[in-house]
Amino acid sequence: MFPSDIARWALGGRDPEEDNAEAPSSSAPLTEEDMRARRMARLAALERQGSSTADSMEVDPKKDDAMEVDSPSSKPVSSTVKISSSNNNAASSNTTLSEPATKKQATKLSPAEKLLRKKNQILRKVLLLSLTDDTSSGVVLNLEPNPTSPLKGDWDQSHIAEILATRLSYEKIDLRLDMARGGGGNELVGYLNGCYRRCWGEWKERMERKKGVDGEEELEGILVEMRGQIVSYTASSLMMPDLFDQGSDSTLQLAKALTTTATDPTNSVTFDVNGKNSSFYYAICEELYSQDVEAFERVISEVVGFITSSLARCETIFDEVTYSEESPLGGNALFLTAALRELCTHKKATIALTKMQKFLLPAPDTPEASARIAPVTPQPPPGATEQQIQLFRMMQRMSNSSRSGYLHRSGPGIEKQTILGMVLRQGVPDSHPSVSSSFSNAATRTKKDVNKSVEGYRRQLENYQNKCNELIKQLLIAGEDARKVVIQWFTDSLLVNVNAGGARPDRNKVSSTEFLLNLSVILLKLCEPMMNDASGKKSLLVTPGFVNSPKDHGGVYNLTGDDHLPRLGENIDTSKEYNPDNKFIPMCFFFCSRALALSIVHEASAFENINFHARRTAWTIQQQNGDVRSDPRLNQILGMQYAREIHIMSPSYIKDIFSFYNMAAGVLLRIEKDELKAMPEHIVYDYCSVLDYGAEFTPTMLSGIDFGNIFRLTVTLLSKDYASVRYCLLSSLNCIEKLFLILFYFQLVRNYNLRAKLGDVLHDIFLPGGDDRSDVPSSVSCDPQNGGPYLTTDKLAVETLAPSLLLLYGEVEHTGTYEKNGHRTKIARLLKFLWESPQHKPAFKRITDDMTSFRMFANGIVNEINDQFVMVMERLPAIRTVQLQMSNQQEWAALSEEEREQITNRHEENEQQVKRVLPLCNSVMKMLGWLNTDDDIRDMFLSPEMCPRLANMLLHVLNKFIGARGMDLKVENPESYNFRPKDMLQDVCVVFASFAAAEEFQLECAKSGYYTPDLLNKAVKTCRKLNLLVGESMELLALLETKVAQASQQLAGEEGLYEDAPDEFMDPLLSEFMTDPVLLKTSGNIVDRKTITQYLLNNSTDPFNRKELTMDDVVPATELKEKIDAWLKEKKDAMMQS
Repeated sequence: MFPSDIARWALGGRDPEEDNAEAPSSSAPLTEEDMRARRMARLAALERQGSSTADSMEVDPKKDDAMEVDSPSSKPVSSTVKISSSNNNAASSNTTLSEPATKKQATKLSPAEKLLRKKNQILRKVLLLSLTDDTSSGVVLNLEPNPTSPLKGDWDQSHIAEILATRLSYEKIDLRLDMARGGGGNELVGYLNGCYRRCWGEWKERMERKKGVDGEEELEGILVEMRGQIVSYTASSLMMPDLFDQGSDSTLQLAKALTTTATDPTNSVTFDVNGKNSSFYYAICEELYSQDVEAFERVISEVVGFITSSLARCETIFDEVTYSEESPLGGNALFLTAALRELCTHKKATIALTKMQKFLLPAPDTPEASARIAPVTPQPPPGATEQQIQLFRMMQRMSNSSRSGYLHRSGPGIEKQTILGMVLRQGVPDSHPSVSSSFSNAATRTKKDVNKSVEGYRRQLENYQNKCNELIKQLLIAGEDARKVVIQWFTDSLLVNVNAGGARPDRNKVSSTEFLLNLSVILLKLCEPMMNDASGKKSLLVTPGFVNSPKDHGGVYNLTGDDHLPRLGENIDTSKEYNPDNKFIPMCFFFCSRALALSIVHEASAFENINFHARRTAWTIQQQNGDVRSDPRLNQILGMQYAREIHIMSPSYIKDIFSFYNMAAGVLLRIEKDELKAMPEHIVYDYCSVLDYGAEFTPTMLSGIDFGNIFRLTVTLLSKDYASVRYCLLSSLNCIEKLFLILFYFQLVRNYNLRAKLGDVLHDIFLPGGDDRSDVPSSVSCDPQNGGPYLTTDKLAVETLAPSLLLLYGEVEHTGTYEKNGHRTKIARLLKFLWESPQHKPAFKRITDDMTSFRMFANGIVNEINDQFVMVMERLPAIRTVQLQMSNQQEWAALSEEEREQITNRHEENEQQVKRVLPLCNSVMKMLGWLNTDDDIRDMFLSPEMCPRLANMLLHVLNKFIGARGMDLKVENPESYNFRPKDMLQDVCVVFASFAAAEEFQLECAKSGYYTPDLLNKAVKTCRKLNLLVGESMELLALLETKVAQASQQLAGEEGLYEDAPDEFMDPLLSEFMTDPVLLKTSGNIVDRKTITQYLLNNSTDPFNRKELTMDDVVPATELKEKIDAWLKEKKDAMMQS
């Protein structure tokens, strides 16, 4: 195409000569449209001459480079592009585009010649070309003479369009020279970008010079015109790619230029050369949009298409896509995402991007949404070893990938079929061969070596995530229309991944781990202003009504249906209109909390499982006398664990999560009770899970973060005012559960597992000290405002926490047989700390005022100790037997593989059970000891209902230690089971000593079926021998032995007293003589009061007909009581007389 074609296209088909005849003179001020018309007219004239001389154009074959670069080190380039001018005016001049000639001897120049020289210098500096009179070779260009100048070869701003068009249209010009000499690129767009930047630089230099210099205004006008023509020709080339041969792929060139921002931001097309919105890219977009909006959107679409075609072929952040027809751009995820980010620096381009079909998923319930997309089977990277290929295939199978493909509207669909999905799916997957190979033979490597690899990958990941954050920010600030589309994309991302938090999510339905983690990083970044606001004013904009407004949350927080999310309470009021001043901030908050639930919370649980699996595998290998360092199973598991540490132990990510949840707790604290019950339950559950994970795996990252809001919310939700206790549940409660006879019915925190996790958080994060939490910084448990522990300085905690924990001790019965032991162990430690704190003494005193509820708690402790100690004493001998069997290699090898497997499985089950139960046994027995140092509490244990049960339990446990030779029981590594027989016997004897002086306790011990004359005697001797008790405690235990022996003799003397008692005087349940008969209204039967009281501690129905029964239904049998008393007095009088 020749310049006349350019002119005709740009002028809409008009005859350029007509425009030329009417063109304004160079001395008149020109508008942008006038300059464009004049430029095109000149190009048309050039074409008419160029068409007749086209055949004679030539470049010296020995000298290729036509353009001189304005560089001190550049040498003259002999190849020239000739321009000879001939026209109807006598003052026509011959001018040639060429390198400047060798310097001649200096001569004195006139002002006009000086000005011309300056103009030629601008031409050399900006466009990297020169004008010369040498017409021996080159391209002939007709230049209309400058009517204001008598100089031959003079030119002005009206000639710039012709000069630049000739420069761009001559196909043999080698633009690679431009790049080598700082021109800005080896293609048309790159060259013009360099020209634009140099033009601005020259303009700024001249603006800084002293005003009033002759010709300066003309030079500035030339630079302004040159800048405008550069932008105009770039836009024209993008709209009509065949305009110049060098710009046939101009949109691809622009895409390439955008990708360079990651490596060379200051020379990129988006660098603002003179303040805001002065970049080459911004000027191009403005020019395109002003000429043709549809063409502008097409250009943006094509550029995005080149970027995403390469991005779709990236599997990780470190993949390099090779150039191909399918991926003409190439590059890696960081460069490509940077290109998208730079594309969005122009708001109109951003809006055009969000209008693209691939930005959003198809709407639900449409044919497009249900279309199934066949997956592209990923291939191992080039150069992978055979072992890496096998591992790659194995990880593919483990990822649940299916050959059936996935729905367009699904988790895989949003990350593979949408633009932002392609960006956010990039990460560091542990299944990728390059990642797994970095952690091969993990068991043989030092922690320092592993950490080095982890940190290297983590830096790459965080750099990439920062670029993703920048992209999202650009999209959101582009205006309301673009923001709505982005919010819809966030909504879709959460909706299609509603099941991503499951134990084993189906990857054909939900997105990858990398996508979900990156999504949470993005949303955390959006919440950063709220997290960093110490005053809390910004978080006040989080309005709770968002979760009850379907049109705002888009279905993410549905109250009904298969995908509904449980709330903290019931009877949610959705009638209130939701219309806050700011809807964006609540969206960020609640969407972020949901994204964290689907990402870090799930990943933390998976990481805990991998860590447990690694420890268990190592133990199994050691038990089999194997080598843990060379075992392939262990090395593979450890490799997966280390790979996951890249993202799940990132300090910046984890600390942001901690800060978010503390801010979230503050939001929930200020919400009214009626609104609080509407809050999603997972927010509270998630902060508990994340903090428990942090205490175990990343304790040092807890330092420096304020957890005050989390502590206060935890204490608030544990208080009885937020407990979910119902009358209708009482029929199914056992003794420990009947602590709920506080009988309040509230609608908040109904989930017993959630309440148990709240207790765990108090223990793991806020309990000062403790050997099992030595890695958690002590500062975490302290209030930064006063420096003291939260547990003793917070007003609400001092008033409510002690009774709340007693209540919680009963509630955790619902959490499961195995889980409750761990929960109760932690609750017991918390209660001990509170008991020893003077601030909590009044609260414990108030507890004893509620006799009914405390009796339930005390009875639960007795049952707990009785059941758990018996189980432990049965399992420990079995563990010892298997340990001896395994240590005898000959005997063990003689067993069949099936027999060994069965024995090992039973052995592991016994070990796990003992490890779960023994900590609770130890804690509860200690708790029983320190609780009874209080006189009021001890009197409650000595009540007729509790004292017999307490004595039976203690003698039962003592018999297991002394009678079953518990002190001589040996197991390998007893500390690993928390088995300390001496300490356990000491705790039991301390409790005996605390009740030794009470006559009720002495008598009940003597009545117990577990009592034998030598049992207490042996306990006294053992304690003295091992120095387990000293001083007054030892004396009280010895006194108890004597008193119980005396009571036993007294009871033996009274045995004949009740032999002939009438049947109506005997308890029908225990066949014992009744001393306080009572009538059960529900069945009409009479039993002894202490019998039915003890029975109702563990049951809630009448033992005779299973009807509901409480102590309110029990009345004294007065008539029978009088008969019993009279008969007993008569028998005793007769015995005394005899």
